[in-house]
Amino acid sequence: MYKAAVNFLRGQVLVHIESGCPERVVNLCAGAEVPFWDVQWLSPVELTLRTTRRGLAQVRRAAEQVGAAATVRREQGAPLLARRLRRRYVLLAAALLTVLLVVEGNFTIWEFQVSGNETVPDEAVLRALEDYGITIGTRSLDIDQKDMRNHVLLELEDVVWLAVNVRGCVARVQVVERVRGQDMVEDGPANVVARRPGLVTRVEALGGQAAVVPGDTVTQGQLLISGAVDLDNGGLRWQHGMGRVWARTWYELTAQVPLTVRQRGVPLSSRTRYALDIGKKRIKLYGKGSTLGGDCDKITQYRPVCLPWGLRLPITVAAETVTAYGPSTDVPRSTREARDEGESLLRRQLEELLGDTGTAENVRIDAVEQGSWLLVTLRAECLEEIGREVPLTDD
Repeated sequence: MYKAAVNFLRGQVLVHIESGCPERVVNLCAGAEVPFWDVQWLSPVELTLRTTRRGLAQVRRAAEQVGAAATVRREQGAPLLARRLRRRYVLLAAALLTVLLVVEGNFTIWEFQVSGNETVPDEAVLRALEDYGITIGTRSLDIDQKDMRNHVLLELEDVVWLAVNVRGCVARVQVVERVRGQDMVEDGPANVVARRPGLVTRVEALGGQAAVVPGDTVTQGQLLISGAVDLDNGGLRWQHGMGRVWARTWYELTAQVPLTVRQRGVPLSSRTRYALDIGKKRIKLYGKGSTLGGDCDKITQYRPVCLPWGLRLPITVAAETVTAYGPSTDVPRSTREARDEGESLLRRQLEELLGDTGTAENVRIDAVEQGSWLLVTLRAECLEEIGREVPLTDD
């Protein structure tokens, strides 16, 4: 970007060279230390290169030495723009205003990009920075990184390090989150009970005494592993009962799916309105007006304004397109389509219920029409871990 800006300020010329050996022109320019770049071969006898306005005469002399034809295809840069604006005072004022915006934009924050955070949301990080005083419109030269961290980290408990690096008008916020250790195992007495009914298939008692064996049928809340262990002398020893108990479980889930779907009407009218976002302020380029109707879609597209060499200005063009549709209608759909939708919904629900502790081994889907609805039923036989720890009470 820096080289592109320098080339624009001093002016650049695109030169077309045609010769039997055009590479000789390139070699002569390199030997004479003529500034040139962006050499592109068009054919074995043609190429183009870019040079400065001062270097154009040297390129032409090198072309004359080898009998090549050098033609100027295009001239770009600030000198050409200045010649065109010499008597156009309004455009000249606009150009000066653009330069001022570029200079001011390089020292002002107009956009934030947060990276490195997984559990802490972007909004929390930006809110903490705003409370400190770093927000859109803040001058980048006024940021004290050490003082900023001392204040912001107090508001973000799950963040151990944070930095704000400003490049142009974009502030890149780098976040390092706190690494949480594993939960400590409770040492107090506890039992393992069933969180749902089932047929026990496997018991692994890692602490305490197993209260069930494979083949037992258990109900919800029934004791599986006891923290009260019997001693040989007839006494009891209190332990933290822990372990895993697998059981065969059964689920029956139902869902009602409509046999008709709401179809949107045809588009009736559409219009696009534009606005300029400068920092947090929006300048509307349209008059006051209401929406196009009840059933409307609004799509907003944001296009940042950039200079030819890629430097972004603190201005964003917002294009808001509103489309109005006709009345919606109910369209019937096939029973198969409704059944597939219900089955997909119930299977997702079953996966959420099982989580990482179980798998579905046998699933059956039934569907029955009830008026304008389809009742979809899922029956599943699963194998899952059903134990959960509860503190052992005196009772």
